[in-house]
Amino acid sequence: MKIKLEYIWLDGYHPEPNLRSKTKILDFDPLANPKMQSQRQMAMNGRIVPSPEELPLWSFDGSSTQQADGSDSDCILKPVRVIVDPARIDAFLVMCEVLDSEGAPHISNSRHRLNNDDQYWFGFEQEYVFTKNNKPLGFPLDGYPNPQGEYYCAVGSEKANGRDMAEEHLQICLEAGLNITGINAEVMLGQWEYQLFGKGAASASDDLWLSRYFLYRIAERYDIKVDLHPKPIKGDWNGSGCHINFSSDLMREVGGEKLLQSIYDTFENRHTLHIDMYGSSNEERLTGKHETASINEFSYGVADRGASIRIPVELAKKGVGYLEDRRPSSNVDPYKGTHVITQALQIAEEKHKTVTV
Repeated sequence: MKIKLEYIWLDGYHPEPNLRSKTKILDFDPLANPKMQSQRQMAMNGRIVPSPEELPLWSFDGSSTQQADGSDSDCILKPVRVIVDPARIDAFLVMCEVLDSEGAPHISNSRHRLNNDDQYWFGFEQEYVFTKNNKPLGFPLDGYPNPQGEYYCAVGSEKANGRDMAEEHLQICLEAGLNITGINAEVMLGQWEYQLFGKGAASASDDLWLSRYFLYRIAERYDIKVDLHPKPIKGDWNGSGCHINFSSDLMREVGGEKLLQSIYDTFENRHTLHIDMYGSSNEERLTGKHETASINEFSYGVADRGASIRIPVELAKKGVGYLEDRRPSSNVDPYKGTHVITQALQIAEEKHKTVTV
């Protein structure tokens, strides 16, 4: 049978990469190549999903994506994650790493260095804004709607704009097998959030990029823009973040005050490094207002949405669980964000082990 493979990759634009994709048609026999049977997955609809290892590499014109010069323009796509594409018949999305013409990781490839140890769990809270004519949906063409406060988790056409697209996005992510765990209207009119969970930095980040791809493609059909700028509307309006909830085996199973303090201290010492990896224009959002901490300071607190790190009440009570890093912006590259978080956890846990031995 012939299948459609949508090869997806990140381009070389700065400060954040864009998603790119193109379609390959491939003959695929799910009963062939018995050696690959154990690596394939079964989709929710019973379809066999090809494994990344059995899909071919594919070249593209890197001179058109800020990833190569015209005189040596070939870059290579290496499949790393495959999911069903419910919007098309016999189709799959293929997340790829970018390699240079020699087959080495391209300088724009922020995924290849990731530790994909599945003891590290990540929960993304991806905020975004639907816009039309450079205005969030629901905003009048000349002026502003009522002040924010009445839009969070609201219902009604005057308070919740874009629900059809948010619901369609939820459904297609579920059908594709992505671990999306919820959606809600956010504090600003036209602003929404979805939550996505994953294990392992690379796998979790792959799925966030794939979920963003679905979101862009749905909005494209409605002629609507998805805005991931961390402060899309200036003034007394909330910005958009991509809070990253995280935990490790040690945090979930052992925990304790000493371990947690080691984590807080390590994150504080690395504050500037993390900010550099958490998305551009974040200084417009992290002002100390609108449920954010100042970009120039590090803080943590129980149930404190104005802190850099929010400590959930359950963690404070039980000593085990997860933490929420509220600094990442909505345009964060999750490969970079999860990488520095994983590094920080490894450093903090090693310090903790040294102290307790």
